Amino acid sequence: YTSADKRFFCVVWRQLVKAHALYGNKEKAKDPFFGLTMGSGSQSSGDVFNWFCVEAGSSSNPTVLLIHGFPSQAYSYRNVLPVLSDKYRSIAFDWLGFGFSDKPQPKYGFDYTLDEYTSALESLIDAVAPDKLSIVVQGYFAPIVVKYANEHQDKLNHLILVNPPITDKHAKLPSTLACFSNFLLGEVFSQDPLRASDKALTSSGPYMMKEEDATVYRRPYLVSGASGFALNAITRAMGKDLKAYIESMRSILASDSWNTKTTICWGLRDRWLTYDGVEDFCDGLKHNVVQLPMAGHHAQEDR
Repeated sequence: YTSADKRFFCVVWRQLVKAHALYGNKEKAKDPFFGLTMGSGSQSSGDVFNWFCVEAGSSSNPTVLLIHGFPSQAYSYRNVLPVLSDKYRSIAFDWLGFGFSDKPQPKYGFDYTLDEYTSALESLIDAVAPDKLSIVVQGYFAPIVVKYANEHQDKLNHLILVNPPITDKHAKLPSTLACFSNFLLGEVFSQDPLRASDKALTSSGPYMMKEEDATVYRRPYLVSGASGFALNAITRAMGKDLKAYIESMRSILASDSWNTKTTICWGLRDRWLTYDGVEDFCDGLKHNVVQLPMAGHHAQEDR
C-alpha cells in the first residue's frame, strides 16, 4: 500500500481469520421470498466465521486495530496503514456482512444485531490481538466498540473515536442509510451496488471516490446478493437499537470508572452527523477532541 501523498509505503498481509462461532443449527440458508437454497456467498463457511483482515508493520510493535464504519470496508484505511506501519502493528478488518468477510444469511448463524456484533468483536480481538492494543473506530460502529472496551479496559492503551454517533440527534440514521430498512424497497435498494456503496459513501461528506476505489467497494455487491441481505439486516438492527447503544456509550464515556485514554476526532464536513453538542459533551471530561476541518464522516478517506 502507498499513502495518498506517496510519502509512505508498506507491505500488507491479507488473510482470513477464523473467529466467533455460529449459533443454532447448520441448515443451508434459503431465500426469504421463495425458499430456495441460496448460493455459497450467503452460506456460513463452517462452524466459525471467516473475517477478512489486512495487517502491516512489525509484530513487535504496539498493536492498533482499525475498525471501519457503516457501510464501508477495511479498504477505507488504505492510506492510513502505510503511515502507521513504521511504528505500529496495524490491523484492519471487514465486519461480518461487509467487504470480503463472511456474510451469512440472517437467521442462519448470525442475525446482525448490535449485541451479536459486540460479542463477535470480542472473538476477533482475542484471535488477532490477545495482548494490549489501541483501537480506532469510525462512525456508527463506535457504540459497539465502546461497549466492548468498557468490559476490557485492561486491554486498551488508547481508544480513538472518529465521527461517532454521540448525541441524541445522531440516533436517527440518515435517509441514505435508512432506506435500506424499508419493507420490500429496502431489499431492492440494498442489492443496488451504486446505491449501497457509491452513494452511501459519497453522500456523507466531501469524499470524491475514484473509479479504482469504487470498484473495490462495489465488488461484494456485484458477486453475491449476500452483501445486500446483510446491509438490509444491519440497517434494521441499527434503527431498532442504535439509540440505546448511544445512550450507553455516553454514560460509559462520562463515568468515573472509565479510565481509558480517549480521543474523539471529528471531520467537520460530516453531512450525516452534526458536530453540534459534541464539544459540549466532551467539556469537563478528560477526553481529547481533534477537529478535522476538511474531512467528512469517513474521515480516513479525506485526511
